[in-house]
Amino acid sequence: MLARGLKSVAAAACLAAVVCLWSATAQADTVRRPFLHLNQDYLDDLNVPSALNIRDVMEVFGFVFSGLPDEVKVYPTENYFYFSFFHNGIEMAGNLRLDALDRDDGIVHFAYFMKYNRWNEDLISHYRRLDAKAGVTVERLERLVYKMTYEGRSVVFRLNDLAHVRPPDGMLSPDETYIGPMYDDSGLSFYFVYNRALKMFHYILNAEVSAAEIFLASRVSGDIVVGQRTSFAFYKDRLRERRILIGIYDGNAMVNNYFDGPFDQLPDNFIEGNTFHDILVHAFPDVEGQIDRFGNSNGGESRLLISPYIHYSNQSELAPIDACARAAGDDEAAYYLCFNTGQPDYSDNRNEASSADQPADGQALPAE
Repeated sequence: MLARGLKSVAAAACLAAVVCLWSATAQADTVRRPFLHLNQDYLDDLNVPSALNIRDVMEVFGFVFSGLPDEVKVYPTENYFYFSFFHNGIEMAGNLRLDALDRDDGIVHFAYFMKYNRWNEDLISHYRRLDAKAGVTVERLERLVYKMTYEGRSVVFRLNDLAHVRPPDGMLSPDETYIGPMYDDSGLSFYFVYNRALKMFHYILNAEVSAAEIFLASRVSGDIVVGQRTSFAFYKDRLRERRILIGIYDGNAMVNNYFDGPFDQLPDNFIEGNTFHDILVHAFPDVEGQIDRFGNSNGGESRLLISPYIHYSNQSELAPIDACARAAGDDEAAYYLCFNTGQPDYSDNRNEASSADQPADGQALPAE
């Protein structure tokens, strides 16, 4: 999965009942004309011969690190900082991750891999846990601000501080617990919520901030809106003023891009003590003794995946959710259970690389 730096802007403007466009209404000095992206630049970049030894993890890390500005902003709330580059015509993707689990121990997780597409083979994929032994130091400067140093150069990483973000009064039911705020690599923000009575989770859209998105009514129901940029489908809750995520486009999940769903951007920086652990055990009793306070297992290599939404290929697949919600009538429990469409998965690989330091034998990437 990749992510681009997206600037948060201030306000939302609803144009009609079926269209809601979040507009860039920030301060005047931040409003500008859009960037112009040229195919010429893409082709020029694509065709530059690369001298990078793509199979040497530390050489690739040095290349990435040297290309960063002196200070960067990490928007996604699981603290992945994403990048991409071309190597001899192959698009590579990757991330630096300052995990809440071990960043204060001086650890950064580094992964890179051939960008996923449905038609190609995974020719190369590397992951390594880096620390002072590898020549990489991570120093906490203040809460959610870290300095990373390698070969005499330092870069400041500012993690996304959303500690002040809370759902508006009246948005949650008495049975619901607010776990924390989320900022997804799609650019959408969410409130992460657990319903103890129904043992189910919701990702609720935070409409208080810009999402740079246009939502249109789906082809199956006016109560379901679909983001034209992200593909995220939301149900307009008839009991409370909010939108609940019910679906993402399956093709995005298959290629692991920005729009593969918010399951991997949980509010780690804002989870206190064992509160989330206890919620997970309440929801899924069989995980007791197998997870840490973030829901990780195997020392952080895997994480309990929470995806209470469907992967749809056609909007018609959203229709049963709408039919269920309508059939529930005044039964609030039955109504909200209509949105609990996903099952827990215990195999989410947080390193986002399919192999650890073992290159594949593909022929398209030359061995330098």
